[in-house]
Amino acid sequence: MTDHVPVLVAEAIAILRPRPGGFYLDATVGLGGHAEAILRASEPTGTLLGIDRDAEALALARQRLAACGQRVILLQGRYEDLTDLVGAGRQFDGILFDLGASSLQLETAVRGFSFGREGPLDMRMDRSVGDTATDLVGRLSERELADLIFRWGEERWSRRIAQAIVEARRRSPIRTTTALAEVVARTIPRAAWPRHIHPATRTFQALRIAVNDELTGLGRALEEAAGHLRPGARVTAISFHSLEDRIVKQTWRRLEAAGGMRILTKRPITPGEAEAAANPRARSAKLRALERLPEVA
Repeated sequence: MTDHVPVLVAEAIAILRPRPGGFYLDATVGLGGHAEAILRASEPTGTLLGIDRDAEALALARQRLAACGQRVILLQGRYEDLTDLVGAGRQFDGILFDLGASSLQLETAVRGFSFGREGPLDMRMDRSVGDTATDLVGRLSERELADLIFRWGEERWSRRIAQAIVEARRRSPIRTTTALAEVVARTIPRAAWPRHIHPATRTFQALRIAVNDELTGLGRALEEAAGHLRPGARVTAISFHSLEDRIVKQTWRRLEAAGGMRILTKRPITPGEAEAAANPRARSAKLRALERLPEVA
């Protein structure tokens, strides 16, 4: 995974403007791609604090960033607990959020995030706590499953999918990614399959969001992050689906309206054709940015 390429990295760096001596926060450090770019751009004295809930990703990021020595500190935790992790008075010269699942999670079969790789239906970003996707698929009622898939996956076939899941689990527990993907694919009429994504994509997204409680505290975390910016500093957020992007957009608008902040991206920045072609994960990415206004002398 050391060849992991971060999404919209050049655009994020251009907005964050890392400089020597600056102090930066990567609130979703993942495999360390964006963190590495920030540290390189802020050489030789820029420092970075990285947070991630995934212990396995942090271990790989630590290897990737080892050459930076004491310029980088990595902590395990959730961005929803940002202030508790970094300290109430801590301020940064730039903050980055790269939302959603990481490449490690999506590409490692045993993590259970991908319908394209057979593995246990897990989906936990932190495998030490919480229910797995198997637990939810096996325990929730048909109505609860339908509501979950519709709310977090925006899936129009949610009720039919939920009914099919309940029928399938009566015959045999659904414990693998491919088993669930097959149930969903059989359920959605072939003529209604999405053109560019697997028919199970939205159902998997919904379960992943529910398992990890990804969106409940996102708006609050973005607000807290803005409160940790030094005057003139910026925060960027990269989202990968409409639910995330909507929260980012609405939070930025609310903060700008309250005063002291300025939205830098009236429209989200999206990948160019070359990046989208080279990295399929980048195709749906949107970057939005906010700046704390400089203090007036």
